[in-house]
Amino acid sequence: MTSSTLAVVAHGADDVRIEQVTLRPPGPDEAVVAVAYGGICGSDLHYWRHGAVGESVLRAPMVLGHEVAGTVVRAAADGSGPAAGTRVTVHPATREHTDARFPHDRPNLSPGVRYLGSAARFPHTEGAFAREVVLPTAMLRALPDGLDLRVAALAEPAAVAWHAVAQAGDPRGRRVLVVGSGPIGALAVAVARRAGAAEIVAVDLHAKPREIATAVGATRTLDAGDAEAIAAVDADVVIESSGNHRGLASAIAGATRGGTVVMVGLLPNGDQPVPIAHAITRELRLVGSFRFNDEIDEVITALADGTLAVGPVVTHTFPAAQALEALAVAGDPSVSGKVLLSF
Repeated sequence: MTSSTLAVVAHGADDVRIEQVTLRPPGPDEAVVAVAYGGICGSDLHYWRHGAVGESVLRAPMVLGHEVAGTVVRAAADGSGPAAGTRVTVHPATREHTDARFPHDRPNLSPGVRYLGSAARFPHTEGAFAREVVLPTAMLRALPDGLDLRVAALAEPAAVAWHAVAQAGDPRGRRVLVVGSGPIGALAVAVARRAGAAEIVAVDLHAKPREIATAVGATRTLDAGDAEAIAAVDADVVIESSGNHRGLASAIAGATRGGTVVMVGLLPNGDQPVPIAHAITRELRLVGSFRFNDEIDEVITALADGTLAVGPVVTHTFPAAQALEALAVAGDPSVSGKVLLSF
């Protein structure tokens, strides 16, 4: 086992470096995974641009990344988890005990959860953008034969989208509006299509995300600036994935009376100017959606059997040595969807 590995490390705002980091010895219930692909998430972009994601502020260098797939190169010493040579993707959450109250059938809401590549706590939880990474076997999900590692790297964000769509109930035969067609929005389109939505309308400011949304199942698309057309959608279910107050305002406007708006896009901290009175008088159901629980297992099955078609969501792949260029491309939604790093 090597003592160091190449990794993508955030040191602060505008300071991401590709450098050698120490590969710690695995514990008895930990495996060593050779990472093949890692998907750049919005949180990675925030750490790169601002040195923080909301209140999670970098206080020390941290390896980025939580959307990864690869191959086990050293199995756990205690015999748990997959054997060496097994291809895996990763559920990036570790659940720790907490005395805080939360619904125990919804562990994603526990404040005791640690997430790979997060500065929410100190010491930070190191991410997995590295050629080799040590991970608890509880995080590892063995992949079915035939599921490409490049596609498997989308399992984590697809699980976020799967959870969001499920928060609205069964979308079969219903009209779905997706506001914000970046990677999570596009994956929500794909999930809604697989679930049998009758119509899926995707909204974005840029042509490229609308093109991707069409490729994965949107029946039509709208420019985010066309407020009149969005309000006329009259959707049973709205997935708000833009993460800004204008998108949430559009989501509320585009919902039918008695409809459901699922808020998966993470808005900035603080008060947000949104038309809540409109939601009240239409008796809209506004529902939050945060990460996911075990939906990743259903996602892996759906990716493997081809019923969840997500290929068009990936628009670029860069070698890890070009991570800075990859971050810049991922940060420009006018030219990219999901951007992968190859290790």
